[in-house]
Amino acid sequence: MQKDDKQPRPDPIIGILGGDLGPWQLIVCLWIFLSKFPTGWVQISMVFLQAPVKATCKDGIGGNVSDICQADCDDYEYDHSIFEQTIITEWDLICKRQWLEQLSQSLVMVGIMLGNMIMGMLADKWGRRPMFVSSCVLQLVAGCLVSATPWLWFYMLMRFLDGYATGGTMSTGFTIIMEIVGKSKRELMAILYQIPFNLGHATLPLFAYFFRHWRWYHLSFSSFSVVYLVFFWTVPESPRWLVTTGRTERAVALLEKAAKRNKMPTDKIAQDVEDAQKLLASAPSAQKGNLADLFKHAYLCQKTIAMAFNWLVVCLVYYGLSQFMASLTGNIFLNIFVAAILGVPGTCLCVPATKYMGRRLTLFLSNMVSGISLTLLAFGTHYHSVVRVVLATIGLFGASVTFPNVYLYAGELFPTVVRPTGVGLCSFVGRIGSIMAPWIEGLKKYHVYIPPGVFGGFAFLAAASVFLMPETKGYPLPETIEDGNTFGRKSKETNEK
Repeated sequence: MQKDDKQPRPDPIIGILGGDLGPWQLIVCLWIFLSKFPTGWVQISMVFLQAPVKATCKDGIGGNVSDICQADCDDYEYDHSIFEQTIITEWDLICKRQWLEQLSQSLVMVGIMLGNMIMGMLADKWGRRPMFVSSCVLQLVAGCLVSATPWLWFYMLMRFLDGYATGGTMSTGFTIIMEIVGKSKRELMAILYQIPFNLGHATLPLFAYFFRHWRWYHLSFSSFSVVYLVFFWTVPESPRWLVTTGRTERAVALLEKAAKRNKMPTDKIAQDVEDAQKLLASAPSAQKGNLADLFKHAYLCQKTIAMAFNWLVVCLVYYGLSQFMASLTGNIFLNIFVAAILGVPGTCLCVPATKYMGRRLTLFLSNMVSGISLTLLAFGTHYHSVVRVVLATIGLFGASVTFPNVYLYAGELFPTVVRPTGVGLCSFVGRIGSIMAPWIEGLKKYHVYIPPGVFGGFAFLAAASVFLMPETKGYPLPETIEDGNTFGRKSKETNEK
């Protein structure tokens, strides 16, 4: 496909706002960025909720047994020198009950998966803003109830709902950002949207350091969501959704306020909105495709599977390795903080890397960084503890570069008529990786370096699968299913000529 073979269709909403990222859009984006902090807190909090702890049998039973799970204990005593209480020590989630620890984290990821899907669909019907605000409220309520539960089953249920709410804020918040920001700034905003997640991850050791009881720890970051109640007054509805669904009066009122903030004229906005409705209705994106369209054509199917697999792997590696970091020797708070904070430069590095090297080469290199470092870790049982922490941190750094890239790459790879469906499918498959992560991380009970070996192997496979997809940097977005099936193939044929 030639880079200049299509003239871009003018965006009527951006035309009314006067620019791709004016003051009004920037303020709304910054507000929504705040909602991304809990995505790091909710998804990664298990590293301290379920932190490894030394256990012994009460009354000295099984004192000569190296593996306490072979001692047939009736009751356990735990080392409380680091943490006053974790969910493991409160509900004896070791040995035969260890699977409940892994199940509790998988339920969080199932909740996020369903929240992404269900709240996204409801947002299409009832609006982005009500679903975004209601998700923030549910996040506050469920998160605080987690800390008050006396029963393990209720803890799991509330963590599931906390995850569901988090998935809702992620999908609806990101949609609002993408629908108010112009084309030239979407790449930047899509990548920067990940930074609050990294910062949320990095601040968890601080919460855990000062709150050594899991209930106070969880309450400390969950109660912070009370701040998000202000979103009811500060986060607007997506003007694009209002226009496309025929809510003309609300669209005009909102766009007049936005245009004033952007110092744009407002006298013709009513007519502009009417024209925008007609233009958006005739746009290719208004002619929806479906999930089956992604698999009907061989080349489009190949690209879909490769992209979905990369999503699965990055979620598997990032969340599994985040939890595995707690098992490494050294200061648990420092280990996790250093690994998490390096995610910020990793995310920032993705901006120039994808711009100058392209999406495909960046994705290949970041997967290779994770694969090489984790494979070295898997075979490095004789390495110094500091070296093992460094290798795990490098693996997590590679995944932090991959994460924003797959968001961007998927958005450009799928044709317009099925773009939301394609990205949604990838997100769904990615959550399967998140659900698998705690179970693979749990294999450390057989050998501590099985998890990094598995994670590293998947990262290498993901790097290889990159060559099944074309580069998208600098090319017009595919619009129809036919475009999607030929995009990339035409590029290769042109280059060969």
